Amino acid sequence: MATADTAAAAQPPRSQLQQVIENIRALDQRQKLAGGVALALAIALVVGVLLWQRAPAYAVLFSNFDERDGGAIVTALQQQNVPYRLSPTGNAILVPEAQVHDVRLRLAAEGLPKGGLVGFEIMETQKLGVSQFHEQVNYQRALEGELSRTIQSIASVASARVHLAIPKQTAFLRDDQKPTASVMVALRPGRILEPAQLAGIVHLVSSSVPRMGEAGVSVIDQSGNLLTGGASALRQAGLDSSQLQYVRDVETGYIRRIETILSPILGNGNFRAQVTADIDFNQVEQTAETYKPNPTPDQAIRSQQINENRIGEPGPQGVPGALSNQPPAPATAPITNPPVGNGNNGTNAATFNGSRSAVTNYELDRTIQHVRQAMGQVKRLSVAVVLNHRTQVNEAGETVNVPLTEQEIAQITSLVREAMGYNQDRGDSLNVVGSAFAAAEAGPEVPLWKDPEVLDMGKEAARYLVILLVVLFVYLAIIRPLLRTVAPAEREEEEEAMEEGEEGAEVTLSAAAMAGSYETRLARARELAKNDPKIVAGLIKEWMGVNEEGRK
Repeated sequence: MATADTAAAAQPPRSQLQQVIENIRALDQRQKLAGGVALALAIALVVGVLLWQRAPAYAVLFSNFDERDGGAIVTALQQQNVPYRLSPTGNAILVPEAQVHDVRLRLAAEGLPKGGLVGFEIMETQKLGVSQFHEQVNYQRALEGELSRTIQSIASVASARVHLAIPKQTAFLRDDQKPTASVMVALRPGRILEPAQLAGIVHLVSSSVPRMGEAGVSVIDQSGNLLTGGASALRQAGLDSSQLQYVRDVETGYIRRIETILSPILGNGNFRAQVTADIDFNQVEQTAETYKPNPTPDQAIRSQQINENRIGEPGPQGVPGALSNQPPAPATAPITNPPVGNGNNGTNAATFNGSRSAVTNYELDRTIQHVRQAMGQVKRLSVAVVLNHRTQVNEAGETVNVPLTEQEIAQITSLVREAMGYNQDRGDSLNVVGSAFAAAEAGPEVPLWKDPEVLDMGKEAARYLVILLVVLFVYLAIIRPLLRTVAPAEREEEEEAMEEGEEGAEVTLSAAAMAGSYETRLARARELAKNDPKIVAGLIKEWMGVNEEGRK
């Protein structure tokens, strides 16, 4: 027995890899085939689960496309080996999110999608011998298609169709007719055309066709509502939606002013402010011409004219008789010499008759004023502010609501009055009230199994749990049996050897152990029993079993 142990100990130890290779070689053809199939199935199962875990997200490539364009796009994707899906409604094509932009560029290079419209590319396929009428029809189709494509580039427009009515030109001015256009737009859900966008569409179409005016363009939406006629009617009536928007902007501006000044004092959510603004949109033009009632003494004279007439007639001279019939005295200058009397004692003095008139024209005082009042002036403001009660903790440690004092409300009223630009002459009104705010009503509690966040977490956990179960199944059902078949179980062999040594191992002493005196061998046996009592116990059991067998 000792010789066999010595020979076994002399053999070189084999590595675990060599043992695995030898075990695989020892298998028959059927076992090798079954092991390969099981291993391939395990790998395929693990890879499939990982690919399912990392499935690429799909994004929209094109939506709301024409049926002919949809067929051409699907054919192109199949030729390019690009995976695709159709949405449940069938109006969108989905491709992997990482390839969306690349695929769009490649399809654009092929002219897809065409949008169901024909543009000026139709002129590239003109043939010889085409009639003038056919050329005119193709040109009109191309112009309609290009205008439709341009209108579709607006963010609010999903699709558009343009119909042009271009009359044939004639030499008779009486029969001359201007072209007209009809535009139908399909708007995206929840979107509308702003007045500026609508005016831009009308101007675009009218500018693209010769001799077409803006009045000849009609625009309707997918519901059949006329967009151009209604807007012009409102403008003619003096109504404009921009006025309502201006009023909202003015009121919002005043509310922000109040919130800005009250937030640091009361905190957000502890007050509410509303403003009503009365805006004057009337256009007033006033011209005044005034005159002063009476001229002032220092007023400038514009013109003056004075007329004066004097007529002199001689009176009766002397007394009747020969003495008074005398020749007149020689004439003398009245300036240098006094008039010579004729001795008649003034009875011959001449009489004078005269008239005098004067016309004076003064400069007129005139004032001319031309006043045009601006639109959008604030006529009156009405402001209402509600203040929440203050939250405090009383001596008992309870949270209570305490109303604001009259002094605090007065201070806040003064601040709000300054922030809004209070004008008493304008008729502004301000009302500040303190009141406890109602507690927010809590919505119905969603059950735990209906909570979206919990559902998402559960789906994610279930995905990882499935991966873990698949990996455990592959290991326990496939990989572990294969390893037990081909891999050496060193630890199990050692344990079995230990059990055999403890229970039924045959102990054989070598020649070196048998040498020496009795005391030496006894000391070695005691040392062995002390260091490894299991071996000694097994030896004693073996002896006892031999004795029992000998007795038998």
